[in-house]
This record gives sequence, structure tokens and C-alpha cells, in this order.
Amino acid sequence: MSTHETPGLSRKIGLFQATAINMSQMCGIGPFVTIPLMVAAFGGPQAVIGWIAGALLALADGLVWAELGASLPGSGGTYVYLREAFQYRTGRLMPFLFVWTAMLFIPLIMSTGVQGLVQYLGYLWPSMTTGQGDLVGLGVVALVVLLLWRKVENIGRITVVMWTVMIVSVLAVILAAFTHFDASMAFTWPAHAVELTHGAFWLGLASGLTIGIYDYLGYNTTAYLGAEVKNPGRVLPRSIVYAILAIMAVYLLLQIGVLGVVNWHDMLDPNNVASQSVASAVLEKTFGKGAADTVTVLILVTALASVFTGLLGGSRVPFGAARDGVFFKAFGRLHPKHQFPVLGLAAMGVITAAGFLLARHVGTSAAHPPLTILITLLTTVMVIIQALAQIAAVTVLRRRQPNLRRPYKMLLYPLPSVVAGIGWLVIYGYADKANAGVHPIEWSLAWVALGGAAYLVWSRAERAWPFGPKEIRQEYLTAQQAESLGTVG
Repeated sequence: MSTHETPGLSRKIGLFQATAINMSQMCGIGPFVTIPLMVAAFGGPQAVIGWIAGALLALADGLVWAELGASLPGSGGTYVYLREAFQYRTGRLMPFLFVWTAMLFIPLIMSTGVQGLVQYLGYLWPSMTTGQGDLVGLGVVALVVLLLWRKVENIGRITVVMWTVMIVSVLAVILAAFTHFDASMAFTWPAHAVELTHGAFWLGLASGLTIGIYDYLGYNTTAYLGAEVKNPGRVLPRSIVYAILAIMAVYLLLQIGVLGVVNWHDMLDPNNVASQSVASAVLEKTFGKGAADTVTVLILVTALASVFTGLLGGSRVPFGAARDGVFFKAFGRLHPKHQFPVLGLAAMGVITAAGFLLARHVGTSAAHPPLTILITLLTTVMVIIQALAQIAAVTVLRRRQPNLRRPYKMLLYPLPSVVAGIGWLVIYGYADKANAGVHPIEWSLAWVALGGAAYLVWSRAERAWPFGPKEIRQEYLTAQQAESLGTVG
């Protein structure tokens, strides 16, 4: 079976490693900072609905990734899928717009890690002012960029450290919670908590779904490493589904355990430690201040490591596209000595810092905390070009390249695509209502429109469509046909 080998990359990642990679990217600092946000979205311990809804959307969307990743197993993920599916009508526009939007949503994801670090640092440094928090966050971004301003040949150690620290932190909180668990606190829901005829419930569900899918992001990591996965037709789909199910179990245990120790009303009080550092609050209530301090430090390490690995990988996205002739050439230049993409790293570092500061100074109310703003902005930016376009790409490719080998075909097609599409549209459609005054929909549309203008400038300079001919490259189908001819010959 053809796996379309990529020069310089070898297929060494098996099922266990692939699942672990997805899980490590899914469960960083996210659950430690979003549990209070989820409770606030639903207005009570019924917040567990949000984690389940997020898992269902992740599973449906994961099957989209599974089919695309299994049939187009190359490096780049979405970039490859959009390039192959939409080249027939719009040339290089869609992969260009994906890179353009990735230049925003990847740094915004990193900004959430920086904000989470500052929040948990507040537990160890309770007198920290807003200005001091700003300086700490900017210092973290500068430190990460400085650490990456060198040749990075192997990030295996930092990945292992992050994985280990994250697992220890999560298990410590779950263990502490269930040794002092009060079921009445966790399972006593307010009156009319689930009232399907009330608009407030659906608004809360949309907000919770946004937070939930943010926490599950990362289930698609191995799709970006498709050229390095062994037997991708089998491994990629399984690694996605297994990772989502495993992390769903972890999140439910974490959410229910925390609700059984910390009164959910405390998570809604911005002056209570539970609203900013809920894991620390759990450890302090159960095992004492010393244990809480220790776990807080581990969470800080997890946050720093996630920003480090995120910016490392993110800076390579525009670099790869520029080298492939689908983005501005300046992003394809490497540092003359250390051989890293200078402009990609610098640009994403600046946007990470800007996103962090913007959210902190726009999100000054209990209704719009900084993390909620960042999560809403990054998800709305992702929806148009990545989520919805990929869903369409499955159908487009089935029609345009019916003979493409598909080792995995979406179960119950097109139902998962429809479910995923509805989920993403709910997130997008309710974004403005759930974040009055922030205007995430308008910001996302403005960014895409600016990307369209940037594409026109780029395509004119490169004489690409619409200022030149379309270049139809059915890369994977051509490779498959060449292999078949070679086998016959």
C-alpha cells in the first residue's frame, strides 16, 4: 500500500506513540484553567455537559481528519487537504488562507498558555498586580522566543518532560479530589439547570461547547505528522479516536472530582482563588498548602513547555508553505547560522504577546475574563478556513478524486460531517451573543478578508491564479497511479 513517502522523513511513529502525541497536545494547561469557565458558562455543576458535548464534536470532527489523514498522509495536515481539494477552482487560495489564519490562531492558543501561567502564578504571588502580570506574561513570551532562537534538532526531551509533568499534575488533582469527594456537591444541580425551552441554556451550551472543543484541540496532531506515521491508513484514525476517548475520561474525572471538593459558587467569584487557580484550591483543601504549592509549580512548568513546543511547531507552518510556493517567500528563509525560520518565529512571538495583552485589557469583567476572550477569538478564526473547509474537502475529494486510495472511509458518511458542521456553526453563530462587545465574528471575518487581500498581492507577484494559470497537482493520486504502474510493470 502506498504511503507516499516524503524525502527526508521516515515513518517511525506507531499507534501507541501517535496516540500519546495527540493526548499530550490535548491535555496541557487547558483543563486547569477552563473548569471555572465551564462552570460559569452553564451556571452550575451541570458543566459536565460541556465536556461531553466537546467530546462529541471532537469525535465527529476527528472522523473528518481521519479520512483526510489516511488518504493524504503528508506533513502539513489541513494545508495539504485544502491544497488538494480546492486547487481545481481557486488555485492556491485556500492553502494560503489556512496559513494566514494559522498565523493568528496558533499564537492565540499560545496566549492562553501564557495567561494560564500568569493566573496560576497568582496563587504563589497573591499580591501580583495587573501590570506585574502583564510584565510576567511578556517576559515568558520573550524567554520562549529566546530559547527557540537557536538550532533545535531534537525536542524529544522537552516533550517527554511536558508529558510527564502534565500526567503527574492531572493525577495529583484527581487523586486529591476523590480522597475528599462529596457527591452532593458534584451532583446537586440548580433548579431548571437543563431547561431546553429556555434560551439561556442554549447560550450556555454554545459557550461550553466553545470551551470544550478548545480543551480537546490536539486530537489532530498526528495528522500534521502524516509523513512520519507508520501505516497511516490504520494508525491515524485510531490514534485520533483513542486519544479523544481517553482524554474525555480524564476530563470527566477531573471536572467531577473538582466539583466534589470546591463549591461551584466559589469558581464564579473573581476574588476567590478557585476562579483563577482551581487545581491549587483543590490541593490546598485536601492535602494542604505545601502540596498545593508543589502542584502549582508543576502546572507552571506545563504551561511554559506548552508555549515552547507550540511556538516551535507553529513557526514552521508559514515556513513550509513558503518553501512550497504557497506563501510569502520571506517566511521561507532560515537563520544563516542556526537554521530556524526567523520570520515565522518572530511574527508568532509578537502575535502571542499582543493577544495576551489584548485579552487582559479587554477582558476585565467577570463576564469576559481574558481566557474566554482568547478561546472565543481563536475558535472563531479556525471555524471558517480550517473546520468548515475541511468538512467540505472530504466531499470535494470524493467527487474530484474518486479513485484516490482511502484506507479509512468515514463511518456513516456523511453523518459525522453534518454533526461536525452543525457543532462548529453553533460555536460560530453564538460567538457574538456569548461575548457581547468583543465582536469575535467580525474580527474573524476581517482577518479572513485581510488574508484575501494579502493573497491578491501575493498571487499578482507570483503570477498565480487569478493572475496566472491554475496548477493542478493531484500529488497523492499521481503517486498512487505511478506505484500501480510500477507494480504492473
